Amino acid sequence: MPEHSDTNLQSDSSPVFITQADLNDLDQVAVLFDLYRQFYQEEADLNLARQYIEQRMQTQSSVIFIAWDREGSDKKAIGFTQLYSSFCSVEASTIWVLYDLFVDSSQRDNGVGKALMNRAKAMALESGASRIDLETAIDNISAQGLYEALGYQRDSEFYKYSLAL
Repeated sequence: MPEHSDTNLQSDSSPVFITQADLNDLDQVAVLFDLYRQFYQEEADLNLARQYIEQRMQTQSSVIFIAWDREGSDKKAIGFTQLYSSFCSVEASTIWVLYDLFVDSSQRDNGVGKALMNRAKAMALESGASRIDLETAIDNISAQGLYEALGYQRDSEFYKYSLAL
């Protein structure tokens, strides 16, 4: 896993401070993760959100970056992204799956999502990965616009299949 790092990224209107999450950030990340799940029509369940994020942090099975409204002890988490390491057999390389990206509704269109995406890209490059993969809902037009503006291309060669268990 990449090491913890702090980054101060300038958005269009104000500074966005990005850090890699650790257990000290658990409560604030859990709140955002619960809101993220609700965005995708899941019932609110802060306890479940907290348990899930805590397990990811304790097992280091994902990398979570947090966007903060400012530096200091009174900072508030305003967005996060979570990535999982994976592999591409065809390319014989490591890839990252950007599975979660969420920005508090009061902070959207302020460059927070872009700052988080750029930090994820920097981490993936630092790790030697060959690419970042992501999926989004078909009706999530604003996210699609962000991804495409950052150079992500919609897959036109493969279909995605899932088997619910």
